[in-house]
Amino acid sequence: MMPLENKRILITGGTGSLGKVLVRRLLTGEMGSPQKVIVFSRDEAKQHFMRVEYMHKRAVTDEVIYQRLEQILEFRIGDVRDFHSVSSALHDVDVVFNAAALKQVPTCEYFPYQAAMTNIGGPENIIRVIEEQHLPIETVVGISTDKACKPVNVMGMTKAIQERVFIQANMRCPNTRFVCVRYGNVLASRGSVIPFFHEQISNGGPVTITTTDMTRFLLSLDQAVDVIFAAVRGGKRGETYIPRVPSAKVVDIAKALIGPRAIDVVVTGIRPGEKIHEILVSEEECHRTVDRGDFYAISPLLPELRDGQKMDAALTGEYSSSDEVMNFDQVVELLDRQNLMVGQVTLENQELLR
Repeated sequence: MMPLENKRILITGGTGSLGKVLVRRLLTGEMGSPQKVIVFSRDEAKQHFMRVEYMHKRAVTDEVIYQRLEQILEFRIGDVRDFHSVSSALHDVDVVFNAAALKQVPTCEYFPYQAAMTNIGGPENIIRVIEEQHLPIETVVGISTDKACKPVNVMGMTKAIQERVFIQANMRCPNTRFVCVRYGNVLASRGSVIPFFHEQISNGGPVTITTTDMTRFLLSLDQAVDVIFAAVRGGKRGETYIPRVPSAKVVDIAKALIGPRAIDVVVTGIRPGEKIHEILVSEEECHRTVDRGDFYAISPLLPELRDGQKMDAALTGEYSSSDEVMNFDQVVELLDRQNLMVGQVTLENQELLR
């Protein structure tokens, strides 16, 4: 199945950590050879460096798709907050991946309305354009986070509303399929805990954690893209796809990265808006959650989008990062497998850490 064959694809926030890996995977042709991949973001410097990187790949590779990059890959400056730039970008597009977000928990706490404008206003602009201009867009994928499940912080609250806005859009735009994906901490993404720990270790410590009880779901950037592709392949209108991934204690991540070095771990206390454990599926959602192999799919809350179909619930309670926590050796193995141990970070991950 090649659902993106000859499609024109727009990625909002396409120069972010996830956006860059999503672009790379799309250009491999594993979901079909796209006619166009449009990177839409507001940071001209990141777009410039990304363009130069792909010019280099085109020069050194024999792969056909990289030789055609000038025809396939397009960069557009714009902001999802701005209706007019979204409107311009969406014309002649078949598939949209909305990766644009304000995602740092403390930042969103101090600037809550800024988070709302990007995380809620941006999706609403996408939907409004499709609805008002009757654009024949086939699929929109909203990219969410575990913090949207039973949210206690502004980032999670705005992402939770983003999910509801996109899901309800199936009623506003009946010719477009809107689906969401929700997952936990992405290893080595910009602003996440591992780059933070790397920096503290390289400076000789100490490494700071907020509490020794804290757990987090962990997945790689490629696994995050796997969730997105799974939703494109099999997601029904209004569904939210969830990966089945391991979780770990944050203190074990810190100790694994420190290794034999004489570096202290200091407990600093919970930051504004932080949870001790994250949840990917709530008690309310578990009854609407079905098994899709390596993924769960949450059916929409709105009955109009469920078509009255009965389902066998895959869960009897919430899906929490505290449920099945890896032991220390498993954490070390996972980080080592992803080349994220301090001193052996790959060139690709070094670029993502910037």
